[in-house]
Amino acid sequence: MRTALVCGAGGFIGHHLVRALKREGMWVRGVDLKRPDFSPSPADDFVLADLRNAASAQACVDRHFDEVYQLAADMGGAGYLFSGDNDAVVMRNSALVNLNVLEACRVTGVGRVFFSSSACVYPMCNQQDPDNPTCAEATAYPAEPDSEYGWEKLFAERLYLTYARNHGLVCRIARYHNIFGPEGTWQGGREKAPAAICRKVSMVTDGGDIEVWGDGLQTRSFLYVDECVVGTLRLMRSDCQTPLNIGSEELISINDLVALVARIAGKQISIRHISGPIGVRGRTSDNRLISEMLGWAPSAPLHNGLAVTYRWIEGQVGLF
Repeated sequence: MRTALVCGAGGFIGHHLVRALKREGMWVRGVDLKRPDFSPSPADDFVLADLRNAASAQACVDRHFDEVYQLAADMGGAGYLFSGDNDAVVMRNSALVNLNVLEACRVTGVGRVFFSSSACVYPMCNQQDPDNPTCAEATAYPAEPDSEYGWEKLFAERLYLTYARNHGLVCRIARYHNIFGPEGTWQGGREKAPAAICRKVSMVTDGGDIEVWGDGLQTRSFLYVDECVVGTLRLMRSDCQTPLNIGSEELISINDLVALVARIAGKQISIRHISGPIGVRGRTSDNRLISEMLGWAPSAPLHNGLAVTYRWIEGQVGLF
């Protein structure tokens, strides 16, 4: 039986990834500081461990794994990452996890290692036009990420690439673009835009209003978690040695995202724009390279995944 280790298995994407690997018939160990928030993990073995500790990381990578997925990180939405208040914690925690997991993989001799990087590595100067952001993989340098979170991800990419070059590890790197879906964080300050908007719309009465940071003209693309998992598995098992975008090319403004969620909810909603962290003015995935390298790219319409996500969050709100 093939084996996999998922670091960050208590998190949103990691939990969905464990499910996919189990459906394939793999033996899976999940590792995280916490268990998944909304449903039990189907992992064969779930280890509660702090991967910031080198000994703990080595104990988790205690055998040969055919595939190791490193998704563990200190992360959140714009309110957490772009306020500036959490920069040192974010960089320290995520850097320690990557250093420890990667070294443990080297010592043990695993098959393949996947690292989840982020679209936040792309330069701010390329993302000032909300209608024409530039996020092709080769444009990450000269480097100017929009946050310390992005700088840490860029450093980690180079760390994985050097371990591949110097130690012969087979490493695969994805730059995720705004992944969303059911069982993701939807409240508490670390939620991302789709979840936050779904929560706000579900809690307001028809004809009410919700708050949006900034003027709402900033644009993003959002990828449903099922396609993210498919892309992750395809990349992991490919021959591609360079970082690849895994994201949607369906660009939408935050104002239009609110309107889309309101239509799904069947409500008339108005917007109150307030000050708050917004990140870059525009960002979307450039899928030319992933199409070339994998013969595949995400294609599902935003509306489809957003409808499922809204109903799930609406149900969560109803529990409180």
